[in-house]
Amino acid sequence: MRNAPMKAEDFVIVGRPRLAAITEHPRVELRDYEPRLRAMQSTIQMIQQAFLGTQERAVVVLEGWDTAGKGGIVRRLGWALDPRSFRVYSISAPSPQEKGRHYLQRFWEKLPGSGQIVVFDRSWYGRVLVERVEALTSKPDWERGYEEINQFEQMMVADGVRLAKCFLHITSAEQVRRFRDRVNNPLKRWKLSYEDFRNRSRWPDYEVAIEDMIERTSTKDAPWHLVPTNDKPYGRLAVFTILIHRLGSGLSLEPRPLDHKVAKLARRLFDSSD
Repeated sequence: MRNAPMKAEDFVIVGRPRLAAITEHPRVELRDYEPRLRAMQSTIQMIQQAFLGTQERAVVVLEGWDTAGKGGIVRRLGWALDPRSFRVYSISAPSPQEKGRHYLQRFWEKLPGSGQIVVFDRSWYGRVLVERVEALTSKPDWERGYEEINQFEQMMVADGVRLAKCFLHITSAEQVRRFRDRVNNPLKRWKLSYEDFRNRSRWPDYEVAIEDMIERTSTKDAPWHLVPTNDKPYGRLAVFTILIHRLGSGLSLEPRPLDHKVAKLARRLFDSSD
């Protein structure tokens, strides 16, 4: 159990991770989790409000094993943020039209405008993960993808986008437990697909691809954060810690002063109502 304050830098990966060697899977007590999550949701809300009316914007990339908890994190962000400047894109296979274009084009079109926060539930990293492992693209193309992705992210950051990348890691045994839970729970069965089981049969191949991805695309300005999520509450708190740091660093979260014209009209209204 780890109840000490988390730090975003604790999850930054430098070099090549060894997923099979990860043996620490921290947990948090539910009585600690709920108030900590509520406090973090309030902070995220203040960050969003600080973005409004400015050139600030952010991109959040969530990658991870099937059942690792991406959806749960997205829901808890959605409970806190105003949907008018918050977008979530759940990325699946490209359409026939998208296949005829450069693979990054469909992501360019979804990047945030001023004041917006955009979350990608899976992302352009499919190029060097599923497309690599399932041989959906040629080796020269996915090999070239690492540098293309680095340049894509470098352009985003140089243009002022705040970028946070999180990979959610669970053990193979934990994935089996979650598959079983989804099979047995009628309200969760919709989350399971044939591809989930087929992907699991390629676990060793995906493990190598994930390690290559993190090693080759975790940069100073766009680092990967590797989050153990065998315990979902712990994983959610860790991701919120990372997002608060990456999206809120250097921002003033003090409430904005009331516009003097609004204040004048309010006084006039309130005085006439007394």
